[in-house]
Amino acid sequence: MQTTMGRVHLMKSKALEYFILLTIITAAILLTGCATSRQDRERSASHVTMGTAYLKSGQFSPALREFLVAQRLSPDDPETYYYTGLSYYGNGMKKEAKGQFEAALSIKPDYSEANNYLGTIYMEEGLYDRAIEAFDRALSNMLYETPAIALNNIGWAYHKKGDYQTALTKYEAALKREPGTIIRPLIQKNRGIAYLAGHNIDKAIFYLKKAIDSAPGMTESHYWLGISYLEGGNREKAIQELRFAAKTNPESVFGLKAREKLDSLVP
Repeated sequence: MQTTMGRVHLMKSKALEYFILLTIITAAILLTGCATSRQDRERSASHVTMGTAYLKSGQFSPALREFLVAQRLSPDDPETYYYTGLSYYGNGMKKEAKGQFEAALSIKPDYSEANNYLGTIYMEEGLYDRAIEAFDRALSNMLYETPAIALNNIGWAYHKKGDYQTALTKYEAALKREPGTIIRPLIQKNRGIAYLAGHNIDKAIFYLKKAIDSAPGMTESHYWLGISYLEGGNREKAIQELRFAAKTNPESVFGLKAREKLDSLVP
């Protein structure tokens, strides 16, 4: 009897030892996994840092390589998808960029910057209502640091829809919500264009001048100011502004448009 009980006790003891050993091994595996994940996150962060440096210098292909590596190392980090999207966008690969922004948003739905860029792509595709929805989602995050950008984009979407009055209210809202925004010259320029489209020449000239006061080298503002002067019957000032636009940035879209307009005005 004692022998049998001793065997049972021994079996229980061994089972307990096995259970403890299994628990220790499992814990070790989990800890090793955490350490690896931590290492991967650190490596991913270094690739993101390198990639953003490439982005800032306009080197989109090297940036893309860095962000794709970061993405593999940290597949649950929405930032890696966002930056990969920016790199694709910079390379003109809008379909791929859209997929990356959508992936970022699937992980973090309130990622305002990703919503803003997704809206920008919709704008370029002529899908203005979808663009407005994306910009509105960006604004719904109260922690979004640059709401003026999304509001300006909403304004431009309404402008493209032909709703100039709503566009103007959005531009005004952008400046009220973020008075110190760095895109103030862009917003003032867009206000001027909206007033020009609505045939309010005096206000168009007023806001385009304000845009130029803040950013004298903005070719597009000079072009539209020239067109506004022309619409208002001031041919001399129109030619002056168009010449400035054509000379300042001759190979740009608005530099070329200014040259074309000048050729039709000046024999």
